[in-house]
Amino acid sequence: MEDVAVVVAEPVPAFELGIMSELFGLPRMDPALPRYRYAVCAQARKPLATSTGFTVTPTHSLRRLASADLIVVTGAAPPVPPPSPQLCAALIGAVGRGATVAAVCTGAFVLAEAGLLDGRRATTHWAYAAQLAARHPAVTVVPDELYVVDGPVATSAGTTAALDLGLHLIRTAHGAQVANRVAREMVFAAHRSGGQSQFTRTPVPPLPESGLGPVLDWAASHLGADLSVSALAARAAMSPRTFARQFVAATGATPAAWVRDQRLRLAEELLERDGLPVEAVARRCGLGSADTLRRHFRRLRGVTPGQHRAAFGDR
Repeated sequence: MEDVAVVVAEPVPAFELGIMSELFGLPRMDPALPRYRYAVCAQARKPLATSTGFTVTPTHSLRRLASADLIVVTGAAPPVPPPSPQLCAALIGAVGRGATVAAVCTGAFVLAEAGLLDGRRATTHWAYAAQLAARHPAVTVVPDELYVVDGPVATSAGTTAALDLGLHLIRTAHGAQVANRVAREMVFAAHRSGGQSQFTRTPVPPLPESGLGPVLDWAASHLGADLSVSALAARAAMSPRTFARQFVAATGATPAAWVRDQRLRLAEELLERDGLPVEAVARRCGLGSADTLRRHFRRLRGVTPGQHRAAFGDR
């Protein structure tokens, strides 16, 4: 990998462009690290407004893409304008000649419009993953990954995940030692554990306006208690079958899934706020054992409880 081109369009995402420019366009302090021929390309070489108010002027037109080993496509907040036929042809041609085409954040919408993600796995910012999946059903959207590489096409999640993808591409092209040295210069982790679910802190949904509200309110404040369907149904004075049916209708989740999510949220708070051992956190939030807590964290958050505490705990 020697030649890198970044594709931009208005409004240019300033942060993502800055990341790519830092990774591939800036001479490194260590002269032994790779240097790239680097270009910022657009449909026309004229000043373009950025997402933060100032303007940037591309160095090249889209014709420059014909020589790039790596093409990185940026994107604005949806609705992303459809790519031009010239850009689509350049991206498809690049894949055909063996180049890597990557998208950062919502640039995935551009690749999808060009047809490059059909039949492939891809990701984007968690806030737009459902929209990408709905608009492009031929794409397998993986909403929890920091980046996804599927053959010659790569996509990344939002904002700083562009760094993760860029370092992965450097690692693939030049080896782990080079990527580690680049990351060290940038004061960034060469590889981050986990996925986007660590950062998608959606608020706890409001309790439904139904007869289940008092039961769920009680359950949320007694997460260490027996919160089986039968126990909750008895508290609601319903049969377990009726309770489960009304629960799904009111919340959109099964009782077991709702209870698990409440317990994981409490576990996150305890890990971030208190210095309790993982075993004590598991007991307090009703998950029973440290092994159970670790299993849920790995499956649903992509990290261990210890990694979550290290990333978000009070210093």
